[in-house]
Amino acid sequence: MLIKKIFSFLLLTLLSGYLCLNAQERIVDRIVAVVGNSIILQSELENQLMQMQAQGYVPRSNSRCQVLEDFLAQKLLLNQAIVDSIEVTEAEVEMELNRRLQFFIQQIGSEEKLEDYYNKSILEIKEDFRDIVRDQLITSYMQDDIIGSVRVTPAEVRRFFNNMDEGDIPFIPSQVQIRKIVSYPKLSEAENFRVRQRLNEIRQRIINGESFTTMAVLYSQDPGSARRGGELGYMPRSAMTPEFANVAFSLRDDRVSPVFETEYGFHIVQLIDRRGDQVNVRHILFTPEATEQAKVEAKTFLDSLGKVIRTDTISFRAAARFYTEDDDTRMNGGLLINPETGGSRFELDQLSPVNYEAVRDMKVGEIAGPIESRDRQNRTYYKLLYLDSQTAPHRANLKDDYSYIKEMALAEKKQKMLQEWIAEKRSRTYIRIDEAYRDCGFTTEEEWVKR
Repeated sequence: MLIKKIFSFLLLTLLSGYLCLNAQERIVDRIVAVVGNSIILQSELENQLMQMQAQGYVPRSNSRCQVLEDFLAQKLLLNQAIVDSIEVTEAEVEMELNRRLQFFIQQIGSEEKLEDYYNKSILEIKEDFRDIVRDQLITSYMQDDIIGSVRVTPAEVRRFFNNMDEGDIPFIPSQVQIRKIVSYPKLSEAENFRVRQRLNEIRQRIINGESFTTMAVLYSQDPGSARRGGELGYMPRSAMTPEFANVAFSLRDDRVSPVFETEYGFHIVQLIDRRGDQVNVRHILFTPEATEQAKVEAKTFLDSLGKVIRTDTISFRAAARFYTEDDDTRMNGGLLINPETGGSRFELDQLSPVNYEAVRDMKVGEIAGPIESRDRQNRTYYKLLYLDSQTAPHRANLKDDYSYIKEMALAEKKQKMLQEWIAEKRSRTYIRIDEAYRDCGFTTEEEWVKR
């Protein structure tokens, strides 16, 4: 459990565990362990256990001991990272905070529900956890410094698989590979002009004395910031698009910027505060909308392209290279990449709802669409989906699942190396554990507490 838990622990669960506790009555806190200059609190153990239970984990009698061992290993990594002067940028911290908060927003249903449930604004939640997330990222980088260069050879992969007990060979569910071709409705100059004019009118009202905050609540099309009066929170230049950063960092006092354009649409911005290399601004966003005629044209183009592909005049892969407007998939022939694994295979429950509905009843080689979707900038687009391959559920084998087994072998090798590093550092680091936990049966070969 030790090494596997460290990985997930650094990415998500401490924040979510704290949020769980935030909605309940606080426990009486105390120090349960000291590692070098770092302490571990009873509340941290309870938070982690609470989050594990929320994810379906059934606690056992030694669960707190296992969680404590994860924390002890994390603190060793953090202490060494400080010694090695490993640092992270504010942009990296901001991106990780946003990623985690987005996960919880999806879980609870909306940003408003998350704020109401914990009785804090998103900005307050982010500030509460900024230092926690920074430490976790630093620890993660330290861990990568230790085991990031570890590799396995084909011979090691075969040996790992051949040494597995039959009952330990994983069952692989059905997986699919999908390609897509994307077409965006063309935005007219008239629509861009209309949006600019409307935003300029709002800017003039603000200059004449009306509240920027009120205007943002009433009119901004950025759902993430509109209800906060357009406020984005403290951000470094690297966390913004170049166009937005150039304007935000050039502002003085509370002046309102001219209208400017980014990939998200058209903005006006007002400076709230500057803190070192970060600024806190509020903005109003207007996103141009394609006309119904432009949408029809985009769909008609894809519909015609799909017919050409079905007649074998051109392959879907080649068509994607020539015609897709999705830069992320063009060079690999429209092939979608699974963000959870970095590979091209998806289990059905890993697909987005739109893709799942399209793919679940398709046969290999079939095309679905045009399908209407929204991208990360909330722009409407249309796509064709192509089911490139689908595997049947089966026990893993070297022929069909070499990459999967390779990852398992690599994880085991990394785990062994990290355990060796922890054992060596533990022998040279001051560690004190509360009497209540001194009889824990830890999973590593050597005890954390020297008898």
